[in-house]
Amino acid sequence: MGGPAEPHEPRGEGAGRPRDDDENFGYNDPAFDDDPDSPRRRRTYSDGPGFNPDAGYSDDAGYATDPGEFEAPIFTQEELEGLGPEGGGGGPRRVLPLEDEPTTLVARYLFPTERYRGEWKRHWIHLSGPLGIGAGATLLLGYLAGFLTRQNVDGLVTVAVLIWLAVIGWVAWKVFDWYFDRFILTNKRVMVVNGIVTRKVAMMPLLRVTDMKYEQSALGRMLSYGTFVLESAGQDQALREVKHLPNPNELYLRVVEEMYEPQAVEARLGKDGDGDDA
Repeated sequence: MGGPAEPHEPRGEGAGRPRDDDENFGYNDPAFDDDPDSPRRRRTYSDGPGFNPDAGYSDDAGYATDPGEFEAPIFTQEELEGLGPEGGGGGPRRVLPLEDEPTTLVARYLFPTERYRGEWKRHWIHLSGPLGIGAGATLLLGYLAGFLTRQNVDGLVTVAVLIWLAVIGWVAWKVFDWYFDRFILTNKRVMVVNGIVTRKVAMMPLLRVTDMKYEQSALGRMLSYGTFVLESAGQDQALREVKHLPNPNELYLRVVEEMYEPQAVEARLGKDGDGDDA
């Protein structure tokens, strides 16, 4: 029996522990038996279910056993295009860039704590009527002036020319009026400003907009314009229907985002909310 300073070793415990000084020491465990008939024979990874050919890891599937023989998958151009936003691949929605600052025409109608979001001129289809009248009047009065000149009726030729000048002046007025006509969006309201001599400013607070929609005809879908209809909680609506606005879907998303996700707009534009009383 050992002395009192020697540690006690329970029976059989030392035989189950590996010995650091014995290089030939090993476990006598059936799990490490290489006998093919042993039910607990060590199995290689190739026999596992993850490398079953039916699981897609066979040589025909392009997964070679040698890493140097790996063949990269081949994608067609159509498959790659389908990954982008245009192919419906779930990419980020494109947002048309806008000017950071309003024009001098619009800046005078904004108060200091208001966040400017953008301004839009009406689509050029808004001028189709005046331009069509001007072109028709030019052809008709030009033919009439030529006919009267051959008939030596100089007085009527002068009248025809004056009428043509009046029509062209009216068309030019409509073009200038279209240029100064703006649809404006801020973080607080939507506005429409128009008029050359007599200015008209119509506005509607975003908090009072109860419903909003846009309508597009077949021609509007082809040329990318539409009509906006805004519904308000009040009875008197200074701004209800705005015709011939360009890119109506993009503009619709901007207005809705400003109404329901103003923080997201601020984050995208890189601005903070300091000083905003919204």
